[in-house]
Amino acid sequence: MKQIMHTLKRMSPSALFGVTVIVLNLLVFLVGPALAPYGETEVVGDVWLPMGAGHLLGTDHIGRDMLTRLIYGARNTIGIALLITFIAFVSGTFLGLAAATLKGWVDQVLGRLVDIVMAFPPLIFALMVLSVMGTSVTVLVVVLSLLDSTRVFRLARAVAMDVEVMPYVEAARLRGEGLWWVMRREILPNTLPPLIAEFGMRFCFVFLFISALSFLGLGFQPPAADWGSMVRENAGAITFGIPAALWPASVIAVLTIGVNLVVDWFLNIQGKSTH
Repeated sequence: MKQIMHTLKRMSPSALFGVTVIVLNLLVFLVGPALAPYGETEVVGDVWLPMGAGHLLGTDHIGRDMLTRLIYGARNTIGIALLITFIAFVSGTFLGLAAATLKGWVDQVLGRLVDIVMAFPPLIFALMVLSVMGTSVTVLVVVLSLLDSTRVFRLARAVAMDVEVMPYVEAARLRGEGLWWVMRREILPNTLPPLIAEFGMRFCFVFLFISALSFLGLGFQPPAADWGSMVRENAGAITFGIPAALWPASVIAVLTIGVNLVVDWFLNIQGKSTH
C-alpha cells in the first residue's frame, strides 16, 4: 500500500487522471452489473427518452436504459479487450523470446509466418475472417489475438535480441543454465518495461478495434450491450438533437485517452531511469 501511495504521489496530474479513469472503468467492469438499475435487455420506456430521474442518460433506440447499457457494455467491451490483449501478449512474447534466443530456422519460420499475417491490413483481414466464420465471441477472440500477437512478437523479438547478447546472459549460459531458465530469469525481466508499455497501447488498439467492428455490425451481436454497437444503434438520434449516441462514444474516447496518459507517463519514467 505504501508503495502504491508513493507511486501516486510521483505521478503527473495527467497520469493521475488516467489512473482514475482506468480504476473507475475497472470497478464498473467488476461490480457494475450488480448495481445497474435495470436488466441488460429490459425495455423500460419509450424510444430515446430524455435524461431524467428515472433514466439518468435517457433511453436508447428501442427504449432500454442507456446507463444500464453502458454498464453492461463495459463488462463486454473491456472484458473481451483484456482477454484478447492478454492472449496476444503471452503468445507473442513467448514466441518472440524463443525466436531471439534460438535463432536459426526457428527465427526464420516464425518471422515469415508473422510477415504473412502482417501483410494483410488488420481491418480487412478481420472483416474477411469474421464474414466467413461468423461473428461469435470465440471467433472474435481468436482473430484479434492472432492479429495482435504479431505486433507483440516483433517488439519482443527486437528487445530480446538486444538483451540476449548481454554479458549476464552469456554468463548464465556458461554456468550451464537451460534455455527456459535463461529466457525466464534473464531475458524476460529485462524486456518487461517496453512490453508493459506496449500492453497498454495494444489494449487501446484492441479496444478501439472491437468498437469499430461492432459499429460495422461484425462485433458483439444484439441484444448484448457493447459500446461500439450502441453508437451505431443510436446514431440516428443525433439528427433529432438527442445525445444517445454520444454517451458510448464518450466513454470509448475517455478510456482510450486515460490509458494513453498512463502509458506516456510510464514511458517517461522509464526513459529518465535509463539516463
